[in-house]
Amino acid sequence: MSLKEKLVSSFMAFEDHVDIDAKVHDIRTEAIKLFEDKGFPSKKDEAWKYTSLNSILKHDYSVFPKQENALEYSDVKQYFIHDIDTYKIVFIDGKYSSHLSQTTHEGMDVCLMSAALTKPKYQLVIENYFNKVAEKDGLSSLNTAFSQEGAFIHIPKNKVVNKPIQIVHFSTGNESALMLQPRNLIVVDENSHVQIIERHQSLTDNPVLTNSVTEIFANKRAIVDYYKIQNDNLNASLIDNTFVEQKQESHASVHTFSFGGKLTRNNLNYYQNGERMDSTLKGVTIIGEKQHVDHNTLVHHIEPNCESHQDYKGIFDDNATGVFNGKVIVEKEAQKTNAFQSNNNILISDKATINTKPQLEIFADDVKCSHGCTIGQLDESALFYLKSRGIPEKEAKGLLMFAFSNNVLSSVKIPELKQRITKLIALKLGVNIGFDL
Repeated sequence: MSLKEKLVSSFMAFEDHVDIDAKVHDIRTEAIKLFEDKGFPSKKDEAWKYTSLNSILKHDYSVFPKQENALEYSDVKQYFIHDIDTYKIVFIDGKYSSHLSQTTHEGMDVCLMSAALTKPKYQLVIENYFNKVAEKDGLSSLNTAFSQEGAFIHIPKNKVVNKPIQIVHFSTGNESALMLQPRNLIVVDENSHVQIIERHQSLTDNPVLTNSVTEIFANKRAIVDYYKIQNDNLNASLIDNTFVEQKQESHASVHTFSFGGKLTRNNLNYYQNGERMDSTLKGVTIIGEKQHVDHNTLVHHIEPNCESHQDYKGIFDDNATGVFNGKVIVEKEAQKTNAFQSNNNILISDKATINTKPQLEIFADDVKCSHGCTIGQLDESALFYLKSRGIPEKEAKGLLMFAFSNNVLSSVKIPELKQRITKLIALKLGVNIGFDL
């Protein structure tokens, strides 16, 4: 039985555990039919031309973990940004962990998707926002069909959330191979501000495949800062689908730090429905061995006087493969748009590969749009200069690569997170000059 067939037949078993009379279940039923029709993407699809899922779809994944595995805070403390006080929503093998979490309903909702989908008090938000911006492709539909658990965050009007929110998913290896499908819904109302840090972490050598969908709604003048830390082990794969809908004068930024995992695919789609908005998409990728990271981005400018900034840096060693497929669409009505897109890559090894395809589709005439990509090696003259000042070759290379990737960090607004990412980058590059203080 193929994985697709197994998932379709598992849906019947899934229906035994959920309320089939709920409105949301109609959405699930429609989604499983879509998945059955479309299945998993292949290299024949233009958007997946450089990324094959065959190597990760061959495992016999367990869809519903049979037993729960408790973790102590001391076991997983290193995976949290623990230097600061945060709200936490923690899942172990797809199940909510109450003793590791810190949720709240005081003046806002930072809680579970399962509660939001079933309780009447959240019904209106679910009806207005759930599955409204997610694409109807195979993978997103698969997640929608099995959507039950994940993070639900609703920030009401005029609320600045006083501390960041961490969403952390752990997989423990109870199953020989596990497939997880978390679903997050984040709604930020008028004049509100929230910071969110997300991490998927496997604690096992068993294969783990996470197919995640996050929908973010930034309403009028809302500010959303979203940070993804992807530093998983070599048997864990992640397909991350994030959809952001913005209303007028809102700011939404997503920073993606990809340092580990077997295969990572980031689908990040922005839809600008309003004027005077700003969208920021930034990422740093540092991988080696046979790792594969693919960033697939879209910014859809629909209204005039808006901006978008994309800046992705990649460093690839050994047999690693990187993909960047960035698209900016500017509609005819979207005059005075300023869209910037950049993808810069360094190949350390002769065997490393990068496929990059920045795209602009512009139907308006009064716009400022630029895109560019570079692929190269380290600057030999700069390397020579550092070596002539007494810095050993390994450290000199590390410092140059650190400087190359570091400008993405300038827009990270949580100091403790910036520090953590800086250390991770230094560790990945094998540099410790100045970082061991």
